[in-house]
Amino acid sequence: MMGKEKYLERIKSLFEKSPVVDYGSIERIISERKETAYYARRLIHYLLAKGKIKRLAKGYYTTRNEISLAVFVFEPSYLGLQDALSFYNLWEQETTPVIITARKVRQGIRKVFGQNVLIRRISRKYLFGTEYYRQGEIALPYSDIEKTFIDMFYFNEVLSKKTLREFRKRIDEKKLFAYLKKYPKPFRRKVVSSLRGFSEGN
Repeated sequence: MMGKEKYLERIKSLFEKSPVVDYGSIERIISERKETAYYARRLIHYLLAKGKIKRLAKGYYTTRNEISLAVFVFEPSYLGLQDALSFYNLWEQETTPVIITARKVRQGIRKVFGQNVLIRRISRKYLFGTEYYRQGEIALPYSDIEKTFIDMFYFNEVLSKKTLREFRKRIDEKKLFAYLKKYPKPFRRKVVSSLRGFSEGN
């Protein structure tokens, strides 16, 4: 019993330091024991049954009730597209978390805590333009406004005139053009013409 309490205290400390903890980290805490993997699974099962931790995804756990934490399961990754539009108040709609990852994982809807999370994949060379924003005690990575604008075209998402107008007000064109240098010329022209064509015509 004393051994169990010792390991539970160590695990508790781990969750206090990080909002998301993976199975390997828990296993390392008790690596001095024989049958480490078996004992780690037992402790995780105990904590889940007691409601002390929640399962974010296979092998990933948290003590918090925040589905956006799933972004850390798919690192390197960030929150973007419609999720970022809502975060920056570029439109008024609520949306599910949209996780953009360079990992080779299945795209589409996943369930986290019984709620929807959308996974989209992107080339690793386009994994930039993110900033961490603190929400309570957690800092989450979001694409910045310029990268969000680019990603909307990269993923062939539709932008309303109202949302385009909001982007036009807030985009740092110098930063946008610096980002676009990483993309093929036809794509660059598409993004720039959409931004400038809208601003000139509206």
